[in-house]
Amino acid sequence: MAESVPMPMCPMAETCKGMMKKPLGGFALIIPGIILVILGIAVLIEPRILLWLVAVALIVMGIAMLVLSNFMRKVGERFQGMHG
Repeated sequence: MAESVPMPMCPMAETCKGMMKKPLGGFALIIPGIILVILGIAVLIEPRILLWLVAVALIVMGIAMLVLSNFMRKVGERFQGMHG
């Protein structure tokens, strides 16, 4: 018969255990939740706000994609310089 050996703790379990010990972790999710509820109520009261929110989100996403593509291009150039 095989000897029973205690298994080491799963890394995911250790991570979850660490998150549960930190009181800030749960509080950090309350703030975005409150903001989303307030924005939802604001959209119900004044639907034109939704237009502005979508426009701002698209602009921010576009800028983020431009920054990311510039970063990827620079990393690619460095990689080509090292191996080329």
